[in-house]
Amino acid sequence: MGREPPFRRPRDPARLPSASGFMTAAAAASAALFFVLWWILQGEETPWAVAGLAASLVMLVAASARILVVRRRTREVRPQNSREWRNHSMRRPSGKVMRSTSLYSDALRALQKQSADADARESPPQVHREIFDLCADYLRGAEQELLLPGLPAEGRLALRSGVERVQALQKHHLLTWARSSARALTHEAQQRVRLYEKLETANRALECIDGALKVYPDEEELRVSARAVREFITSSRVAHWVELAERAAFKGYYRRAIDRYRDALFYLTRDGPDQDREVGAERITREIDLLRARLATQRANIDPSTDTTKAGE
Repeated sequence: MGREPPFRRPRDPARLPSASGFMTAAAAASAALFFVLWWILQGEETPWAVAGLAASLVMLVAASARILVVRRRTREVRPQNSREWRNHSMRRPSGKVMRSTSLYSDALRALQKQSADADARESPPQVHREIFDLCADYLRGAEQELLLPGLPAEGRLALRSGVERVQALQKHHLLTWARSSARALTHEAQQRVRLYEKLETANRALECIDGALKVYPDEEELRVSARAVREFITSSRVAHWVELAERAAFKGYYRRAIDRYRDALFYLTRDGPDQDREVGAERITREIDLLRARLATQRANIDPSTDTTKAGE
């Protein structure tokens, strides 16, 4: 005698005793009633209408009775099936939890291998960003898994240990991505000729660092890198305006040169680092004073009878 299976599927109400025999008998009785009444009422004007109405009532009563029987049987079967489903669902989680714990162990080993390969091969920054995203996916899933009530103590301990390791990997690869991206973009900015291209590329480097700072705001390495990029942006702006001032002074446009030096002084005093601010500001101020002296000498030597509208432009 075979063992009873541990779980049976719920009985389908459609598999209840067939209604074909009952409804066939009802149809036969209805047809017989129709012909009998038609024969009896032949003297009436419309005997078929009365006979058809009586036969229809018989079929309606039979169908209603069948529906009531089906509903009653369904209510009897449903509680038993519900208990079977509930018992089955309560037996499943332990096996499912054990399988999921094993899957997270495999995922941890795969992440560690990818991390080691990326560090050994000096992979491009995007590879480190992808590993960071994979670590984030692992941590989200592991946090949900730790909330399961049926997780064994051994599996919970192993999962928490994996979370700590993945958190360390996540931080390492985010910092590596930010550092490598900022270094590459800053080097690219240094090769640009136009000022707006320099600033645009340097700002992209700054965005990478700021994105990492949102995750690890207390990381000093990121703060140092951000300061270095900002200093580069400031020095690029100051150098741009100083170069324009020198060109104007060389051409004898002293007033224009003074204005360009003032622009350079504005960016230096607003964004420049403290250690370079005073030295740079002093040099630019000295250049402005020399240009003012030249401009005064130029105006004094201009012949009053000539047009002086372009003097010291």
